[in-house]
Parts: sequence; structure tokens; C-alpha cells
Amino acid sequence: MLILLPPSEGKTAPRRGAALDLSSLSLPSLTAARSSVIEALTTLCAGDPAVAMATLGVPKSQPELVSLNAALREAPTARADAIYTGVLYDALDPSTLSTAAKRRAASRVMVTSSVFGLVGMGDRIPAYRLSGDTALPGLGGVQAHWRRHLGSAAVEALGGGLLVDLRSGTYAAFWRPDEVAPRTATVRVLHEVDGVRKVVSHFNKATKGRLVRALLESGATPRTPAALAGALRDLGWSVEVGEPGRSGTQLDVVIAEL
Repeated sequence: MLILLPPSEGKTAPRRGAALDLSSLSLPSLTAARSSVIEALTTLCAGDPAVAMATLGVPKSQPELVSLNAALREAPTARADAIYTGVLYDALDPSTLSTAAKRRAASRVMVTSSVFGLVGMGDRIPAYRLSGDTALPGLGGVQAHWRRHLGSAAVEALGGGLLVDLRSGTYAAFWRPDEVAPRTATVRVLHEVDGVRKVVSHFNKATKGRLVRALLESGATPRTPAALAGALRDLGWSVEVGEPGRSGTQLDVVIAEL
């Protein structure tokens, strides 16, 4: 089983740690593609700060984010599960997983990254600021870049297991799992009140974090979308299974309390 997460906009920059070593990251077939993004991003951020801020959508109150990107190759690194923060990662709370669940996370969970394509939870990376819908001078659109490079690496990471795709729309565009759709499950979280259902972004992220945590702690290894739905029901979730589609089978997780 491979669980794909979106990144978080907020990241915790480590104060100490070794510099980035691209050769040490999971999926070394992506090294050249990662290097191209880093070259374009650091070149942009080493130039005119105003241009870099406008290109990256950085608020004028946070010019330090441009400096952060400019020093990407030399900046301290930490494990990806300590770099990414925000609602989903707070709910997942990787540091408090049991020892067995941490081992499962290391082999079963990857984060979609604008800079690195895919990173494992134990990969050591620096903090950065680059949204998936950005276009970089000399590189072009980040989404288009990863669409050209991510497919074979993602299939390699998946192996013969089930893909649990929890990416948001921007990052889902990096790679469409059409070729593995029969063993792909996407998850939508719906809040139901008085028979009316709607998606609430904040709680969608939090619920996905809790789902991943529960799966990792349980040790469940479903191999089909239907088996995943069954595993989640066993863990106390209300799950409805949709019809198979081009990008997999959608599972609706219905919650009554936020």
C-alpha cells in the first residue's frame, strides 16, 4: 500500500542539520528532475527579491521565504515528517506514532512536493516555499514539469499494492494514476448535518490525517478500494464506495461531528 499525501504550505525550518543530499532521497530516478527545480528556484530567489516574491506569491510581510529558497542547497535538513506542518500533519502527528506505525509510515507514506516530486517521510529535506501551481523562469509550470517526470517513479513506489490517493487537486495534477486505476482509492470527506452533506476544507484535512494515523496503527494492508473501505469501517468510520472511474474508486467518508 502507498499513501500519497499533499504537502503543507507551512513548514518548520530546521535550525541545524546536514545540507541537502539529493542522492540520499527515495526514488533516485527523480534526482535530475529535482535538481532542475532547485536550480530554477534558487536562481529566481537569488535575483531581484520583488520579482521572486511576485512569482512565488510570497506576501510582502514574509521576504524571508525568498531567502529560504535561495539557500536551498545549503540549508539544514530534517526528516520530511518534521518539516511538513498544518492541519493534516497535526492530526497525523507522526512523532507520536507507535514504533511499528512509524516503520509502516516510512515504507507506505509519501508526500507530493513541488520541489522533490515525491518524498518519503524519513527523507531529509530543507524547508521551502513553492506552490504546485507556480511557473518558474527557465523551468515553466511546476505541474507540467512533474507530469513529465513523476509517472514511472510513482508506479515504482507503488509496486503491486493499493494506492490511497489523498492529494489535493493541485498536487493530483502532478501525476494521474490512470494506469493503476483499478487499485487506486481516492478519499473525500463529507460533513453531514440534518441530512445535508458538504466538504469542509479544514476538517477534510484533519480527517484525512486521522485516517492515515488509524491505518498505520492498525497495520491493515488492504489491496483493493473495497478492502480499504472495509478496513476503515472496522476502525469506526462511515464509508461509502463509489463506482470505479478513470483515476480510481472514490470513497466517501461521512462524519457527523467535526
